[in-house]
Amino acid sequence: MRLVRNEPVERMEGPYAQRWWALLVLCLSLLIIVMANTALTVAAPDMTQDLGLTSSDLQWVIDGYTVPYAALMLLLGAIGDKYSRRGALVLGLVVFGAGSVAGSLVDSGTGVIAARAVMGVGAAMIMPATLSLLAATFPRAERAKAIVLWTATAGIAIAAGPLVAGALLENHGWASTFLINVPVAALAVIGAFTLVPPSKAARHGRIDYVGGLLSVVWIGALVYMIIQGPHFGWDAKAIGAAVVAGAGLVAFVAWELRHPRPVLDVRRFLNRGFAGSNLAVALFFLAVFGAFYYLTQHLQFVLGYDPLDTGVRMLPLAGAVFAGSALTGFLTPRLGMKVTVTAGMAFGTVALALLTRVDAASGYGDLVAPLVTLGVAIGLALSPCTDAIMGAFPEAELGVGGAVNDTSLELGGSLGIALLGSVLASSYSSNLADATRGTGLPASALSTAQDSVGAGYAVAHGIADRAAHAATPQQGAQLGEAARRMTDAVGSAFSDAVAHTSLVGAAILAAGTVLVAVLLPRRAAR
Repeated sequence: MRLVRNEPVERMEGPYAQRWWALLVLCLSLLIIVMANTALTVAAPDMTQDLGLTSSDLQWVIDGYTVPYAALMLLLGAIGDKYSRRGALVLGLVVFGAGSVAGSLVDSGTGVIAARAVMGVGAAMIMPATLSLLAATFPRAERAKAIVLWTATAGIAIAAGPLVAGALLENHGWASTFLINVPVAALAVIGAFTLVPPSKAARHGRIDYVGGLLSVVWIGALVYMIIQGPHFGWDAKAIGAAVVAGAGLVAFVAWELRHPRPVLDVRRFLNRGFAGSNLAVALFFLAVFGAFYYLTQHLQFVLGYDPLDTGVRMLPLAGAVFAGSALTGFLTPRLGMKVTVTAGMAFGTVALALLTRVDAASGYGDLVAPLVTLGVAIGLALSPCTDAIMGAFPEAELGVGGAVNDTSLELGGSLGIALLGSVLASSYSSNLADATRGTGLPASALSTAQDSVGAGYAVAHGIADRAAHAATPQQGAQLGEAARRMTDAVGSAFSDAVAHTSLVGAAILAAGTVLVAVLLPRRAAR
């Protein structure tokens, strides 16, 4: 039978003939929303200098994308299931593209944060739609292989973001890292209409909007608390967000348990395979996003690589993701997901443990083994978890299934950047204070240098500039020596902070590996 391209995939008598081309469109859509975060880590210094961003502004430029992205996925996934998954994908791409254009045109920190929030809304439509369309388009026998390629794309995007941003920043400003999303989103929209079949739930009752709105409240408040508390202190805003998140979660669970057609049946979390898979995704991205956050800074500030060189040096991670994905495609059907997921998390723990050896004398060669190990870990662990999570939902709730997987991913990533970023900042500040004790550095300069590794090097460069314009050669020599000591102190303090933070991350992931190994059944029930 010849399959008609615009025929709903649920009505086709056999597998959709162009399903692998459709997967390419879904992976392309996934690529830009993941790269939107990782590219920003490289563009941040240029943006900070051009717009005069404070550390608080920069944090919200990064996280203004995360809050709506995480909070809205569950509700928007359910809406996509009922009305049109392909429609949700296309609308999300349009919104994401519009936010990218706006981000390239604004000239203030507030404007960039608002544009990033719009992009986050678009991403909240795109992400669950990609997984739900994948699950609806591919037969069960091929779904695991398709999810392996989907997961590999996410892993590649983590490494590709800095590479693309670095290449653009060679000859263009930070706005180019926003504009690059526009042609890719346009291409994905065209591909969605021509290659992706329409899909929606065959039988879907009224949407549980109350449950959906409660999920927006508690997840949004939780992500806000995760960002606000560790970075800016546990003030009234952070404590208020914690209270709202806790109360919202209780109200959400109580409502969903009583509702005849809940937006998310929370009883699914009583299933060990489902709960263990979500926990594994959250913990894994806690480690991956946290490590990525400080590794890109180490490459740029301490080792002195420019944005393009930084991106190139993250490529071993992308290659290793491919290798890990190939391994999981071979091993999981034979050994079961418990083995491959646990092995992947163990590899991730090893990668972080290797980073505890970083010190002031470490070069790029000392980072290659951790990057490769982490890439293999991503490939091994994530595909089986995503497959198990999607397999727990019926056809009518595939969008919700994708949203659950992606919310676990985003919550873990947000917690990783906030928690490990807070440990990094605290450790760096303490190390720098110890290293500069007795040097006569003014308290105001030390306070500025302790704010971040970038600020520390800026203080050192400021002293070097004063040395170049000193009134006497003797004064110039003294200031030059002070600048050299300050530069060494900043590099040493940050390198030691990376090692300490990696130890904390390794301990968290090791404990999580044991817990996931206990939770996951030997063979996941289909």
